[in-house]
Amino acid sequence: MHALPPCPQCHSGLTYEDGSGNYVCPECAHEWPVQAAEAAGESARVYRDASGNVLQDGDTVTVIKDLKPKGSGGVIKQGTKVRNIRLVDSDHDIDCKIEGFGAMSLKSEFVRKA
Repeated sequence: MHALPPCPQCHSGLTYEDGSGNYVCPECAHEWPVQAAEAAGESARVYRDASGNVLQDGDTVTVIKDLKPKGSGGVIKQGTKVRNIRLVDSDHDIDCKIEGFGAMSLKSEFVRKA
């Protein structure tokens, strides 16, 4: 499910889409176009690790719990360092290469910035 953006004026989270291509805030009656909100949301995405630190492309992270990748016989052990991550907009928001496993995607909630 896609979360609606908060109101840019009063920051209320009760916004709704009115069906004519606008978002509406019921608290302050502010209206703004959906396209402008989507464009602002794409550039404002912030990726955070399990500790709340902001992640960026090229960072080195450490896995904080044992992970068993689907379709693989091995386990990525806690403490494994992953270098040169790439952030992507999907369910698993980190693309990386892990030595011994190859290319894979990780969730940012299972890593800590090193």
